[in-house]
Amino acid sequence: MTTSGIGFLFPGQGSQSVGMGRGLYDAFPTVKAVYEEASSILGYDVAQLCFEGPAERLNLTEHTQPALLVSSAAALKALEPAGLTAVAVAGHSLGEYSAVYAAGGFSFRDAVVLVQKRGRYMAEAVPPGAGLVAALLGLSADVVKAVCQEAASVGVVAAANFNSPGQVVIAGEKAAVERAIEIAKAKGCKKAIPLPVSVPVHTPLMQRAADRLAAEFDGVTWRDLTVPLVNNAEAVALQRSADIRASLVRQLPSSVRWEESVQTMARLGVMTFVEIGPGTVLAGLVRRILPGAATLNVHDPKSLEATLTALGVKG
Repeated sequence: MTTSGIGFLFPGQGSQSVGMGRGLYDAFPTVKAVYEEASSILGYDVAQLCFEGPAERLNLTEHTQPALLVSSAAALKALEPAGLTAVAVAGHSLGEYSAVYAAGGFSFRDAVVLVQKRGRYMAEAVPPGAGLVAALLGLSADVVKAVCQEAASVGVVAAANFNSPGQVVIAGEKAAVERAIEIAKAKGCKKAIPLPVSVPVHTPLMQRAADRLAAEFDGVTWRDLTVPLVNNAEAVALQRSADIRASLVRQLPSSVRWEESVQTMARLGVMTFVEIGPGTVLAGLVRRILPGAATLNVHDPKSLEATLTALGVKG
């Protein structure tokens, strides 16, 4: 069944929590099979990690990334019987891999292996404690760019995520980010919130990780997408496998242009955004970017039922 105007969104790091996905796992044998396949690929019990933690282990980047991708793939599997076709897909940072998988760009096995390596290479790119990530609230994108440029005299700092109007995440070397926060407050920043993310992703500090990941891409079977992906790096619609592959390499050292991505999806005809996977972070951002858009989510049986009801389809 094709329901017009639907876009699929997939969450990134920060949306994980102990217990995520358990309801769908208990309700659907097909979902259980997703976790079992992932466990056989990774060599540890992914379901146990997602459902029982501990949080310290789940929050290690190397574990967080496959756990989130598997949880999103599981939610997608639960939604599958409804036969929905998206106009376009997008994912926030790590979620872009879930989106590519959902659109047929590579196999589940390749997706799981890639994100595990992505997490490992990111963690190894910057020494522990050397990086800092913070959300700046109340400043325009241009002002944040100017703030980062001024603070760059202290070290590497860049706008990592343009999430929504008035919410930009910066990341980089600790001293440079701290200096940027000081400058931002002097320029009228309402609030600066240090985030519990040790890896300064989406900054030039990730170029080494991107280069290592690019080498891994040679072992992946890439396919053209069944529906367009609106990518993080440029917020444009891509469908050819070669373009997707190159975009995922650029993604790590580049800013996530999420606000523009959501606007691009709207121009492609998306009127209802369905967040597939743990949490409702992206749905919240969509409502700030496009106040008139409808947002739904699928992360447990109750939200799945509500989404199917809202769309007028049967699971």
